[in-house]
Amino acid sequence: MEREDRVETLSEAECLRLLSTVPVGRVVYTEHALPAVLPVSFEVLDGRLVLAVRRGSATARGLDGTVVAFQADLLDPVTRTGWSVLVHGRADMLTDPEQIRRVLRSGLRPWVGDPEPLFVGLVPELVSGRRLFPTGPGALGHQTRRPSDAGRMDAGQVGAGRMDAGRTGAGQVGLGSMDAGPVNTGFPFGS
Repeated sequence: MEREDRVETLSEAECLRLLSTVPVGRVVYTEHALPAVLPVSFEVLDGRLVLAVRRGSATARGLDGTVVAFQADLLDPVTRTGWSVLVHGRADMLTDPEQIRRVLRSGLRPWVGDPEPLFVGLVPELVSGRRLFPTGPGALGHQTRRPSDAGRMDAGQVGAGRMDAGRTGAGQVGLGSMDAGPVNTGFPFGS
């Protein structure tokens, strides 16, 4: 499979379905004339996104009545697979008491707790998404390790080299071969 064949463009329906499988995404809005990006709890209700924010927060003020972007994903850095969805649309505070009761019953709450959350409705106007499929072993031409492994030394490792397990004499440790293979923490989604 060619590298380009690994990326699938998703339909709007599949994007919304995938969004309903994760509890947190990132909302992009303007704060003090600069872009701001924050994680928010959300859910998909009746074809629109409902974001939970803290009452009185800068996020709540920055979202109401504005055009925003929202992004969520589920990525596996080990297999280099996953999906990412981007939604653009107008954000407005929910004010209908029945809608608010329905969202409260669903259990949606801000990522940073708040006993009286505000809910923001985001009607998707532009929706795009991509899914990245796996390839066969060695298809990318290098070994892959978890990003958390980068820069971490295992027991018995010194600098970039791994120490041999066998001792050469009383208290002496022999140095072995280098732990070869680049660490790759990127996720090739393309543009």
